[in-house]
Amino acid sequence: MTIDATAKKARRSGKKEGVASRLRIRVQAYEHGVLDTSVKQIIDTAARYNAKVVGPVPLPIDIKKYTVNRAAFIDKDSREQFEMRIHKRMIDILNPEGKVIEALTNMDLPSGVSIDVKMM
Repeated sequence: MTIDATAKKARRSGKKEGVASRLRIRVQAYEHGVLDTSVKQIIDTAARYNAKVVGPVPLPIDIKKYTVNRAAFIDKDSREQFEMRIHKRMIDILNPEGKVIEALTNMDLPSGVSIDVKMM
């Protein structure tokens, strides 16, 4: 197969030649302070291995609201409202090497921080 035939086949399949791979990391937490320190730790780890980092990109905050009656039996007009806020950030690491991925998987983050890693 020639180079032109390979390029045509790549175009038909939707893949481009020489496309940079990307590691997309979504980080979630209830407290924004803990989230920001975790994101800084992730960026510092990636920068230590000279990886190109895009972000952190703040994503919209998910707000879950709950309304509860104050009294168990009467006084339906008396209610309390509570809310949970889930703060989110997204970080992209372009062309990650094996060392970067290994360092990120071995990283120790505080409790309450949720991480979702995708290879794109």
